[in-house]
Amino acid sequence: MKISKLLALIVALMITSAQADNAPSKATSDAEAYIVSPADGAIVSSPVTIVFGLKGMGIAPAGVERANTGHHHLMIDQDELPEVGFTMGGEVIHFGGGQTEVTLELEPGEHTLQLVLGDHLHRPHQPIVASEKITITVTD
Repeated sequence: MKISKLLALIVALMITSAQADNAPSKATSDAEAYIVSPADGAIVSSPVTIVFGLKGMGIAPAGVERANTGHHHLMIDQDELPEVGFTMGGEVIHFGGGQTEVTLELEPGEHTLQLVLGDHLHRPHQPIVASEKITITVTD
């Protein structure tokens, strides 16, 4: 009987630990991601240099778990933000080294850009820290 109770306790602790590991990282109440440049509505030529900004939190590389930090993810031409607590993938460019800018080749035409801060596991924080979505036009 005692072994059964001990086993039940161990299983409960394992489940609690796994749930805690899956909990989204907390963002500070004043956290703000933004795109420094280009400006919303800018007409640019390719390659395009995109400079990232962040207030209220710090930058840490992917894999480094440190409170009130994260790293940038750039969404290009995406309609929806990723879900809090789920690893970002797909058409998201990860900057796991803590980079704060990138130069990209973009096809001519209109493009939307949006930053999302991700935690050490590439998951959006709770609440999500994302920039406003901006639109740029890339010329030939």
